[in-house]
Amino acid sequence: MRPEWEGIVELGSREADLIDQIDFNRLPQHVAIIMDGNGRWARQRNLPRIEGHRAGAKSVQEVVETAARLRISYLTLFAFSKENWKRPKQEINTLWHLLEEYARSRENVLLKNDLRLKVIGEREGIPQRVRRELEKLERLSADGQRMTILLALNYGGRAEIVQACRKLLSQAELKPDEIDENTFAQYLYTPGIPDPDLLIRTSGELRISNFLLWQMAYTEFWITPVLWPDFRKVHFLEAIVDYQRRERRFGGIGSN
Repeated sequence: MRPEWEGIVELGSREADLIDQIDFNRLPQHVAIIMDGNGRWARQRNLPRIEGHRAGAKSVQEVVETAARLRISYLTLFAFSKENWKRPKQEINTLWHLLEEYARSRENVLLKNDLRLKVIGEREGIPQRVRRELEKLERLSADGQRMTILLALNYGGRAEIVQACRKLLSQAELKPDEIDENTFAQYLYTPGIPDPDLLIRTSGELRISNFLLWQMAYTEFWITPVLWPDFRKVHFLEAIVDYQRRERRFGGIGSN
């Protein structure tokens, strides 16, 4: 057992077995997660949908801790999409309230563990009180080096690409033949951040839901039927082990 996991996982457990299988020299640099299934989790228990979101917050905490302990450099969490505005108003209001509570309660955790928070998405649509708390947390954690947590809020992949095009067109000094993929990527929400190596999607749905459309051109997908509120350390470790069994060819010819 590696020293950093002693006292965290039980010897002989499934988690311990998975950790022993991981090659810590070949970890994904960037993991993105579509956190799906909160509503279904609540419905299965005859609870209001919002209770699923509350339970899902515990999964966020465990995944952040696990990714940081693994020394994953970037972790992107899809927390609120532009399409989520179609949900009942009461649910939306409660979701934003939970996010505000999260921002207020995470300050010490982020600073103590050298973590950085970055929000991606259309900030103008985020309720002002929530945006204020999140931007405060971004400023306070700006020097965090251990891991960057990207929180996708009021986010849509198509909207991100359209916004990037608008910014690019506003740069009058650029000529058409000077624009390449690297140039365009600098106008997205993630300039300077490597594309996700691994996408985890919970609840078994087989779609990317308008998430990081540009960035996930060569991302490896790992889909689990586990609903997000039930997602734990063991599932994250399973995803890492499965990822390391794959050969990433990026359109080229593999070794086999």
